[in-house]
Amino acid sequence: MQKKAHCRSIPVKRLVQSVRFAKQGKHTRVIAFDPSLTLVGSGRSAYVFKLPGENKALKVFYPPYEQLAVQEADIYQQLSGTSHYPIFHESGDGYLVIDYIEGSTFFQCLVQGKVVDSKQIEQVDLAIEEAYSAGLNPSDIHLHNLILTNDGSVKVIDVARFKQTKQCTQWFDLKQAFTRYYSKRFFPKRLPAFVLNSISTCYKKTRNAHE
Repeated sequence: MQKKAHCRSIPVKRLVQSVRFAKQGKHTRVIAFDPSLTLVGSGRSAYVFKLPGENKALKVFYPPYEQLAVQEADIYQQLSGTSHYPIFHESGDGYLVIDYIEGSTFFQCLVQGKVVDSKQIEQVDLAIEEAYSAGLNPSDIHLHNLILTNDGSVKVIDVARFKQTKQCTQWFDLKQAFTRYYSKRFFPKRLPAFVLNSISTCYKKTRNAHE
């Protein structure tokens, strides 16, 4: 197995060019990338890699979502100076570079049984207020883009939809579920991924039916 470089010597643009995607049914998969990159996540429009030798994440958007890189880069720049979002470093054609955040998503916390407490919920509220103060409309906040860091703080990632105009109640609904169910002593703090995914699917169907 080829060893990964201890420090980055390859320009970011070259690393971006090494990333290859392929359509497989309804999904887009990453099929190749430079061996110095570490794949750390994926979403509805992009794949995320950790850059070699530094604490930065490279987000590469796949077709037809490349233009979202410009929008998300602009949003991160508006959030500059806030405490609950990654620092933005650079962007280019179909990609952006932000801080790599060590920790577990709220989704991973629920699957692993790592407790999310009321102080961390309050941090999400603060992050939302920071976004509003920056002239944004925080939207599409869910368990996969809330990260509980190793020091117990909370970071919000994936802010591409923070400029949409319609009101999003997703975080309000999540917080209600936390208060009504999760925070209760009898409620299990560890849940299987398939249960969480089933709840998410039902929630989306119900929400779409009322829009």
